Amino acid sequence: MNNPILSVQLTLEPNDSRRLAQLCGPFDQHLRQIESRLGVKIKNRGNRFQFDGIDDTINAASLLIESLYLETEKNIELSPEYIHLHLQEAGMTELTRSKSIIDGNGKATTAQIYDSDKPGIQTRRKLISPRGANQQRYVAAMRNNDINFGIGPAGTGKTWLAVACAVEALEQNRVDRILLVRPAVEAGEKLGFLPGDLAQKIDPYLRPLYDALYEMMGVDQVSKLIERNTIEVAPLAFMRGRTLSNSFIILDESQNTTREQMKMFLTRIGFNSTAVVTGDDTQIDLPRRQDSGLLHVEKVLKDVEGLTFTHFDSTDVVRHPLVKRIVDAYAKEQQAGSSKAP
Repeated sequence: MNNPILSVQLTLEPNDSRRLAQLCGPFDQHLRQIESRLGVKIKNRGNRFQFDGIDDTINAASLLIESLYLETEKNIELSPEYIHLHLQEAGMTELTRSKSIIDGNGKATTAQIYDSDKPGIQTRRKLISPRGANQQRYVAAMRNNDINFGIGPAGTGKTWLAVACAVEALEQNRVDRILLVRPAVEAGEKLGFLPGDLAQKIDPYLRPLYDALYEMMGVDQVSKLIERNTIEVAPLAFMRGRTLSNSFIILDESQNTTREQMKMFLTRIGFNSTAVVTGDDTQIDLPRRQDSGLLHVEKVLKDVEGLTFTHFDSTDVVRHPLVKRIVDAYAKEQQAGSSKAP
């Protein structure tokens, strides 16, 4: 049975032509972007908006428009990228629980688009807000458990949020240092031709972690903390034999660990430490005969208390909209290949 097409009315106050133009975008491109993503029809005349579609989507769309209009009051420049990030939340089922109520004047009364309980990450330079249910659960898990896994495709915020939580913990003196760890396995390239020792060879491949740190703490501050060893960057092989206490440890690209390496890393954890293991189980660059430690660890530790697994999918991608479609296309091709296998 098809869901009936419904309409909801929304009047935005105050009636400010500048803010409304900013909201709608050039030639209403922001409204068209929202229509395309949520599958609704949006009509407006001045500050009066009408949304046509099924119940959940029109409520999500009206909540989104109301929230974006509030953003224009802060002189935030709305762009297609900015709209895309908000659409990531509007597409989540949690946001469709709020219902618009039409009063006697035809004005919709709606709840705020964001979940007031979602765990924002506060660093000295900025507040990082998790987007969507999976990111919110991921942040909550990192705050409440000693070992956490974030598994999913590129662009879902796994590493970014882990670094943000690490910076927050360091600035609040909950840990004494941050360790950024990565296995020395690359996507088809070889490390041997690069100059320097193994740490220097692997350094360029940790650039995403550096970039996140720079944005949250500043280049100068990060450089000082690295000099003091408060922030340490190391290849996974350098972890053997160590006990990591009072630390926030991030193992990135963990799909390229072997079973033995993953066990070695997880058994380094000391008291008052948090470990976050991130990886994309669809981009394994290990030699063909080696099993990924990330694929293996979930089977082994799925029933162990005190650690969590958060799985992301293409709906959590917060990069360019094409990234989501690319991830979906590869997943579809992989499923088709699996079904043909004997």
